[in-house]
Amino acid sequence: MEVQLTPDQAAFVRHAVESGRIHRQEDAVSEALSLWVDRERRRLEILAAVDRSESSLAKGEGRTITSQEDTRQLAEDVKRRGLARLNLQSSRT
Repeated sequence: MEVQLTPDQAAFVRHAVESGRIHRQEDAVSEALSLWVDRERRRLEILAAVDRSESSLAKGEGRTITSQEDTRQLAEDVKRRGLARLNLQSSRT
């Protein structure tokens, strides 16, 4: 496959090679594709989460937020679950 860069992109890659940031021009393309793949995976995960949420709401599951206390409790629950998820991920690495 052949990739055509804009003049600005080519200059950016040349500077990265000259400064030692990357070793070869091909490494820049490889890194860019890797970042794109990661972004697309996250995007698909978000879309799947939205689908699950919509399905859950359609089943009548969920939580009604009617007060500041409800909002505070929801925020605490989200924070607790997020920290638990981060701890789980860090224990895997």
